[in-house]
Amino acid sequence: MDTSAPDDRGPAFRLVPGSPQSPVVLHVPHGSRTVPPQVRAGLLLDDAALERELDLITDAHTATLAERAAAATPPSAPAPWVFVNERSRLVVDPERFPDEREEMRAVGMGAVYTRTTHRAPLRPEPPADEAALLDTYFTPYAEAMTRAVEGRLAATGRAVIVDVHSYPSRALPYELHGTGPRPPVCLGTDPFHTPAALTDLARKAFAPLGESALDTPFAGVYVPLRHYRTDPRVSALMLELRRDTYLDEPVAPHDGLDLAAAALAAFVAAATEFTEVAGRD
Repeated sequence: MDTSAPDDRGPAFRLVPGSPQSPVVLHVPHGSRTVPPQVRAGLLLDDAALERELDLITDAHTATLAERAAAATPPSAPAPWVFVNERSRLVVDPERFPDEREEMRAVGMGAVYTRTTHRAPLRPEPPADEAALLDTYFTPYAEAMTRAVEGRLAATGRAVIVDVHSYPSRALPYELHGTGPRPPVCLGTDPFHTPAALTDLARKAFAPLGESALDTPFAGVYVPLRHYRTDPRVSALMLELRRDTYLDEPVAPHDGLDLAAAALAAFVAAATEFTEVAGRD
């Protein structure tokens, strides 16, 4: 298991190995509530407000969802690899661009957040510890995820990254595109990394959860920058489950979690057999 431990709360991320024959990496970037004390000291919220913010911003139980799906993958399909962020996205958000390319910087949610889901101050602007947070958390995470993807490329000749997320049933003020449809299943895509056949497999696998739609209310995929828009061997899809499909919002799971894990397992099995290359534009 590949881990990193830059602080006193243990590993900041972990890679749970799957089958050597699997090209699939289930990526869980936003499921943790852990904020180390040295990072907590730089946040402007009191303890009660921080807990409320964690309720809203955390993709609760998505690590459980991914790990149950990995365990439930049919015997005929190799088990996927699972990469889990063990720190809250309030520490750093490993899926953001670390520079001006990131559109969420407009609402104080670049790689290091300065605003909350309701656009209230979270850190001083600019944050004095931004460079240290990127060096300590963002860069090692990105390097480890790159290694995970390159491991699948070396072993199987391709990689399929499946981001595992959730989103609230009602839009929050930080959302830049929150006025559109909020289907039970949102599938985030990229014109280079998401072939149509992969999207079709996802629609079929997640149909038991309800209607799916593309890129609403969230869009895009996560691919390590070394491979982003350059390597057609890397395919990617973002799964965004509307939280009421598996939670009594904000955080209590219900029976829908098992149904979601079964659907994700079915998609993993299908994606393992998927062979169409990316790089469509």
